[in-house]
Amino acid sequence: MPSSITPAPRPGLLRQIGFFSATALVISNMVGTGIFATTGFMAGDLGSARLILACWGVGALFALAGAVTYSELGINFPSSGGEYVYLTHAYGPEWGFMTGWVSFFAGFSAPIAAAALAFSDYLGYFSPALKQANATLVIGSGAFTLRLGAGQMTASALIAAFTALNCLGVGRTAKVQNVLTSTKLIVIAGFVILGFAAGTGDWRHFSEPAVRTSTVGLPTQFMISLLWVMVGYSGWNAATYVAEEVRRPERTLPAAIAAGSLIVAVLYLGLNMVFIYATPLENMKGVIAVGALSASNLFGPRVAGVFSALMAISIVSTVNAMVTVGPRVYYAMAKNKAFFPGAAKVDPRWHTPVNAILSQGACAMVMTVTPFPALVVYIGFSLTLFTVLSVASVFVFRRRRARWQRLRALDFAWPLIPASYILVGTCMMVYGVIWQPRASLTALATVGVGALVYHYWVRVPATNQSRDR
Repeated sequence: MPSSITPAPRPGLLRQIGFFSATALVISNMVGTGIFATTGFMAGDLGSARLILACWGVGALFALAGAVTYSELGINFPSSGGEYVYLTHAYGPEWGFMTGWVSFFAGFSAPIAAAALAFSDYLGYFSPALKQANATLVIGSGAFTLRLGAGQMTASALIAAFTALNCLGVGRTAKVQNVLTSTKLIVIAGFVILGFAAGTGDWRHFSEPAVRTSTVGLPTQFMISLLWVMVGYSGWNAATYVAEEVRRPERTLPAAIAAGSLIVAVLYLGLNMVFIYATPLENMKGVIAVGALSASNLFGPRVAGVFSALMAISIVSTVNAMVTVGPRVYYAMAKNKAFFPGAAKVDPRWHTPVNAILSQGACAMVMTVTPFPALVVYIGFSLTLFTVLSVASVFVFRRRRARWQRLRALDFAWPLIPASYILVGTCMMVYGVIWQPRASLTALATVGVGALVYHYWVRVPATNQSRDR
C-alpha cells in the first residue's frame, strides 16, 4: 500500500524585504569604503579639488545609468542572483558562472575586507595600533605586500560577527540593517551640515592645488580615478541580488535602486565638499581615514573622536549589507548546479544559505591582509567588467525577447543611457590595464581561472542551463 505521507517541502527563500529595506540595502552597499577612504588617494592623484568633485559627479551619472538599466533587467528577472542570472540568459552558462566566480572574490569578499579595514583605520583614531600602516608583520613589497596586525585582526572579527548574524535569518538581519543605515544617513547628513555651519574650515582649500603623486597625464588619471570612484558607487545593484526575497519586485526593485542611487549621489558630493572645506588637499594625500582627519580639523580632537566612532559605525552597515547580498549570488548559482552544491543548501530553521555565507566570510577574512589601494583597483576593475557586460545584455534581450518588459526611463533617448555606461566603463578598464597593470591583470586572471574551473570542473550541461533564445 503506497504511503500517504507527503514529503516536507524543501526550505527556500521568503519574500520579506519591502521598499524601505531594499533601499536601505542599496544605500548601505554603496555608502562605505569608497567615500570614507578614497578621497585622500584621489587628492594625490589628481591634485585639484575641482577634478575630484568632477570625478565623483561623473561617477554619479555613470552609476545612475547602470541603475536604470539594471532596473529593467530586475523587473524581467525577479529572482536572486543579479549579474549571474542576466549573463546566463544572455550569453550562456559559462558567463554566468564567471560572474558568480568573480563576485565571490572581487564583488563581495574583497569589498567586505576593504570596508572592514577602513573600519579598523577609523578606530585607529583611538588606538594607532589598529591602523593598517602600523601592522606588526609585513611580508613582500609594493603591490604584493601582505600586512598582519591588530587592524587586520579587528577587521576579521567584524566580518566574523556579521557572518554569524546573517546565518540567523534575513528578517533579523534586515532589521539590524535598517537601524545601521538610518544611523549612517544621520551621521553623514549631520557631518555635512555641521561641518559647513559650525566647522572651522576654509573655502580657499577649493582653489589650492596639491603636488600630484601620479606621473600620469590628468585626462588619463581622471579615467583611472573613476575606478576608485566606482568602488564608492558600487552597490547600486544590490537589490537585484535579493530579488527573490523582495515583495512585489516589479515595483520595489526599480524604485529602491533609483532612490538609493540618487540619495547616495547627493551624499557623496556633500561629503567630498566638506572634506575639502576642512582639509587642504596637500594634507589629505594618501590618508585612508579622511573623515576622521576632516572632523579633527573642523571641530577639534574631542568632537573628532565622536565623529570617528560614528563613521566607523557607518562602515559597519556596509559590511553587513555586503555579507547579506553576496551569498544570494552563490545560492542562485548552486541551485543551477553552477557552483559548489553546498551553497544551495538553505537552513530549514533560519531560511538562509548558511554554507554560502560562511564560505564568503572565510574568504573575506583572508583578504584583510591585502593592502587597501590594491584591493580598491582590483575591485573597481572586476566590477566594471561584469556590470558593463550586464548592461550590454539589455540590447540582447530587447532584440531576442518579444515579451520583454521595457522600462520607460530607459526608453528615454534610447540607447543613450546603456551605451554611455558601456563606453565609459570600457575606457576605464583599458586605462586600468595600461596604467595600473598589476591589480587590473590580477582581476583578469581571476576571470581566466574562473573560465578554467568552469571548463574542467563545472561544465553545466546545455539541457540544464541553455541560452535564452
